[in-house]
Amino acid sequence: MEKFIDLHVHSTASDGTLTPSQLVSLAEEKKLKAFALTDHDTIAGLEEALLAAKTSSVEVIPGIELSTTWLGRDVHIVGLDIDYSNYYFQEALSRFQDSREVRNEKIMSLLQKEGISITRDSMAEAFPESVWTRAHFARYLLEHKYVGSINEAFDRYLGDHAKCYVPREKVTPFQAISLIHEGGGIAVFAHPILCRLDKDRLESLAAQMKQAGLDGIEAYYSTYRPADEQTVIQIAKRQGLALSGGSDFHGSNKPQIQLGTGKGNLKIPYQIWENLRQHRHSSR
Repeated sequence: MEKFIDLHVHSTASDGTLTPSQLVSLAEEKKLKAFALTDHDTIAGLEEALLAAKTSSVEVIPGIELSTTWLGRDVHIVGLDIDYSNYYFQEALSRFQDSREVRNEKIMSLLQKEGISITRDSMAEAFPESVWTRAHFARYLLEHKYVGSINEAFDRYLGDHAKCYVPREKVTPFQAISLIHEGGGIAVFAHPILCRLDKDRLESLAAQMKQAGLDGIEAYYSTYRPADEQTVIQIAKRQGLALSGGSDFHGSNKPQIQLGTGKGNLKIPYQIWENLRQHRHSSR
């Protein structure tokens, strides 16, 4: 019987709503063979997930999702199979995380100017042990009745053109690839279609990242249409990139996306993971 996997999953260590161990239980329930925990800019959930996996039938792949910018667009790079205890990787990651901290301080300051009662302490109380993202600020605004929905929080305050939006310090995709390789990991261009680049610019970016050592590209993703999938598969073929895939599961923060199956029809065979690992060894 064919076994399925999910190579793009978030926990409460970033902006998901299930703990790392709850994810292991859910993956077992859904009969997944493996999943990668790829929280935003943090490895904080990995030890819990790996510990939970020891007493389950599920393989947990240690990962991360790094947020970067290219020509003003958000570009996300997923790292898979990372040696997260590697000293040099941890040092480079902490520098990377500092840019998120600075941004969060600025966002809180702007929200305060809008008359919103928010402090570092109140956020830490609401979201202990989490690396804060805009989704956390949105949830805070909702829970404290400043907005009526997560969408309203983004529309009014946190979205790319809203009054409390703060762009991140410019970290490039090429730096992210280097950081992932520092930890011995496999670097994957996450959900490339979501960059909203035309086909030529998307391929140009993929080619530049391939030169910088990119290993794979996410060809199977929850919100892709068949045409999107084909676009990415063709880019992968032309650029010599391995294929990857994942749901981008966030629990109730993205209630329409299910672990392993996305919107219901996502199926990523275990062979995809085996191919990624083979590609890493053959290309280095």
